[in-house]
Amino acid sequence: MIQELIKAFLLVFIAEMGDKTQILAMAFATKYPAKKVLAGIFIGCLLNHGLAVLLGSSVSRLIPLNTVQIIAGFAFVVFALWTIKPESDEDEDESNKSKFGPVITVATAFFIGELGDKTQLAAITLATDAMYPLIILVGTVTGMVVTGGLGIIVGKKLGDKIPEFVIKIIAASVFMLFGITKLYNTMPKEYLEMKYILILAAVVSLTVFLLLKSSLARRREGKESLLVKTSRELYNYYHQAREKVEDICLGENKCRKCQGQSCVIGYTKLLIDNGMEGIESVELDDGGEYFGKDYDRELVLETLRSTLVLLKDDPGNINYRNLHKIRKNLEIILFGQNIENMCNWQQYVRDLEAVDKDITEKLIAGIN
Repeated sequence: MIQELIKAFLLVFIAEMGDKTQILAMAFATKYPAKKVLAGIFIGCLLNHGLAVLLGSSVSRLIPLNTVQIIAGFAFVVFALWTIKPESDEDEDESNKSKFGPVITVATAFFIGELGDKTQLAAITLATDAMYPLIILVGTVTGMVVTGGLGIIVGKKLGDKIPEFVIKIIAASVFMLFGITKLYNTMPKEYLEMKYILILAAVVSLTVFLLLKSSLARRREGKESLLVKTSRELYNYYHQAREKVEDICLGENKCRKCQGQSCVIGYTKLLIDNGMEGIESVELDDGGEYFGKDYDRELVLETLRSTLVLLKDDPGNINYRNLHKIRKNLEIILFGQNIENMCNWQQYVRDLEAVDKDITEKLIAGIN
C-alpha cells in the first residue's frame, strides 16, 4: 500500500515539475489568494484523477482522448481571453464579495487541463492493476497539490513585483500557448491547413485587441482597478495603524505584566501584522484578561476613525474581514462593547449613538 502511494506521488511529482499545470498554478497565484488557488487545485485534480481511477482504462473508450484534448485546447483559449477581459468596478466589487469564484475557476481549469493529460493517463494505468485504487488517487492528487504549491510560491513572489496589467498579459499568454499547442497537436490534419489557421488567428487577434482596448484606455487615463485600489488602501492603513497601536498601550507599569495576544491591543497588533502579511486572522481565545486596562483613548479614537474611513462605503467587502475584527476591538475600548454587524453606515452610526452619543459624535467628526 505504501509502495503504491509513493510510486503514484513520485510519478506525478516528477512529471509535473515545470509542466503546464505548475505554470498554471503560478499564473493563478498572481491573481487569487494562495489558499483559494491550492483549494482549486485540490478539487480539480481530485475530480479529474478520481474519474480516472473510478473508470480506469474505460475513459478512453467512452470518450476519444483526441476529442477530449481538442475540447481542452479550446477551453484554454477561452481562459486566455477571459483573463484579459476588462472588468468594471461593479464586476470587481462582485468578485470581491464572491467567496467561491476563484476556487471554482481554478478547479475548472485544472480539471479541464488534466483531461487526457499524461498524469490522468498515469492514474488510469496505475489504477488498472492496483490493489488499493484509493491509495493511487491519494498519491496522484498529493503530487499535483505539492507541485502546484511550489508554483504558487513562485507566482506570489512574481505578483509582488510585477504590475497587475503585466500579470494579466503573462497569465493570458500562458493559457493561450497551452490552448494553441493542444489544438495543433490534436486537431485533424485537414483543419491544420493555412486557411483555417489564419481564420483562427484573425478571430483570436481581433478578440484580444477589443478586450485590451478598454484596459489600455483606462491605463492612459490613470485609472486603477478596484482590486489595486483596495490593496493600496489596505497597505497604507495597516502600516499607519501599526504605528498608532504601538503607542496606544501605556506600558507594563499600567497593567503590571504584558498579556500579549490575550490583551485586546496585543490581539489587535496580531491582526494588523497578519493583514500586512496577507494572512487570514486568527480567532481570539476568550480565556484571557482583555479589558479594564488603561489605554491612550485619543489614539484609540484616531485608529478607529481611520478604520471606519475604509469600511464606510463597502462594509461587506470580504477583503475587510480583518478590519472588522480590529474595529470591534477598538470599539470595546471606547464604548465598553462592540457592534457585531456593520451592514451599512447609517445604521452603524445609530447603533453607536445608542451606546454613547458623545463619543460617537467625536468619532465620526471628519469622516465624509
